[in-house]
Formats: sequence, structure tokens, C-alpha cells
Amino acid sequence: MHIQKNVSLKSLNTFGLEANARVFVEVKSIDELQETLRSETARDNDLLVLGGGSNVLLSKDFNGLVIKNSIDGKEVVHETDDFVLVKVGAGENWHSFVLYALENDWGGIENLSLIPGTVGAAPMQNIGAYGVEIKEVFENLQAVNISSGEVEKFNKEACRFGYRESIFKNKVKGQYIITHVTLRLTKKNHQINTSYGAISETLEEIKVKKPSIQDVSRAVIKIRQSKLPDPAKIGNAGSFFKNPSVDRIQYEELKTEYPEIPGYDLPDNCVKVPAGWLIEHCGWKGVTRGNIGVHKNQALVLVNYGGGKGDELRQLAEEIRLSVIKKFGIELNAEVNII
Repeated sequence: MHIQKNVSLKSLNTFGLEANARVFVEVKSIDELQETLRSETARDNDLLVLGGGSNVLLSKDFNGLVIKNSIDGKEVVHETDDFVLVKVGAGENWHSFVLYALENDWGGIENLSLIPGTVGAAPMQNIGAYGVEIKEVFENLQAVNISSGEVEKFNKEACRFGYRESIFKNKVKGQYIITHVTLRLTKKNHQINTSYGAISETLEEIKVKKPSIQDVSRAVIKIRQSKLPDPAKIGNAGSFFKNPSVDRIQYEELKTEYPEIPGYDLPDNCVKVPAGWLIEHCGWKGVTRGNIGVHKNQALVLVNYGGGKGDELRQLAEEIRLSVIKKFGIELNAEVNII
């Protein structure tokens, strides 16, 4: 265990924001993580765990201990003719793992291609895109209890997955560090999902009539690259806000005033409204404020063009949130964790 002091986190967050950790350690195994948690440094400091840094807004320096989770590895723990259970280290890059699965012709996560971040962060907020959520292929995960240092296992039910939610974002937030995730992927009879978004149209563009899971991944990558900025070129954390849901009565009232407002039916007589549409119709799309702004192609993405400050982005997000409330009466919640 090598604890460092006053470490820059700029390269460890996809916004590319300047922020320092007062103390910092990188762990590459469960043993190293447990050793760190037993240390006086961990006991005496607030903790922040970073994976790929793709879902965090560092609005200031962190006056505590930052643990960089770099636990890697991929292992087939069970296999039949129909499916495979793959145990993956939490520090593995998510998209790299998707590509690894596709190379092995394992299906179930192709629609989740090109989502930034690590495998450990995926179940934490039940990542989803183009009609698929990780809970659909989730088997279980291992996590270290920060207080006891013990390794505990969580099955799907225990994780209490919701829309971009899990128990790790609410009830037990800050109490566990995920070390490994096990997913159940198909080996044959793959469920090809092309019904959401522009996947079907994109497959037609690339002249694919009977898509494989690899074709679906190619289409998703093409769509995401056309809409979302590459964090390596423009600092961002993808979608900044969650898509809100409203009850059917409120939605119908809004539709009377804004006939073009899109909506997607949810259970319990609710409707999901795209946050990007709301933000764009409040006039924010393409707005710049010095070195920060709202992306020109996707109003849901806040960006750091270089040299921006985290607190400036936090203030911009708050202005956007208040404007959506004022115009539409809808509350937006951040998908990004603001530190």
C-alpha cells in the first residue's frame, strides 16, 4: 500500500477538472483494499472511491482519502451450452469488457457499448442505453464492507435496481466498495434488441438486414459517436441529468401546452420525459460560459472545453435545473455524482 499526498485528480475524471486529493491510494486487489481500509489514514479521513471517473463532478479539492479502484481480471466461473457466467474486476474498463464479450460471441451487453466508466460502476447506477439495462444480465457482485472489511455478496434482488439506481446509490451509499461483478451472458439464441432509438435506421445505413450482436454494437457506437463528445477531446461525463418521470395527468397538461413534448409510458400511470428535450427547449443547447457549456449536439451533456472549474459546472447545472422547473414544473435530478 503506497499512500500519496496532494495528488492531482485531473487525469482521473472525464471532465478533466483540476482537483486534488489530500491523500490518495490505488488498490489492485481485495487484499490491498482491505489493508487500506484497516489503515489509520482511512479511519481518519472521509473516503472517495474512483473508478473511471466518468460519473463524477469534482467541484472542489477532496480533503480526504481518494481510493482508485484498479482491481482487474476476467474469469469464467460457470458455463453451459446456452450461457456463461463471467466474473469481472471492478476496475476493468466497461467498453473494453463489452468488446471482449463480443469477441467471444457472448450476448446481452452489446447495446451498452461505448458507455464510459468501469465495470464496478455499472451496477452501482444500473447503467442503461438503447433499451437495455445491466440488471437484465446481472448475476451478483462482491463488495467490501468499509466498516468491517469483510467481503459480502449481493444478488440482483439485494441490489434493488431502479432507473439509474441501486442500493449503493441510496440506502447503503458510502458503505461498500464493489470489487467484482458477475454477469450472465448468452452463448447462443441471442436476444437482438434494435427497437430503441436509431438502431434500426443505423443498421439500414450500414446495410445490415439480419444483425448479429456485433452489428448492434457497431450501430450503437456509431450513434453514440455522432451524438456525444469524446471525453478524450472535450471533458464531459455523458448525460448529466436523469430523464424525469411525471404522472399521466401532468404529462397530458404539458402536452396541451407543448404538443410536441415526447413521452414514454412507464408503469404506475407515469410517463418518462427526455431531460435533453426539456433542457433544449429552455434554450440551453450550445450555450457556452467561458471554458464550460452545454454541448451543441446534445443538451443533456455539460462540457469542459479546457480550463473550466468544477464549481462553475455545478452552478451551470443548478441554473439549468431551476429553468426547467420554472418552464415545465419538472424537477431534474443529476445522474452525475457531485462532490
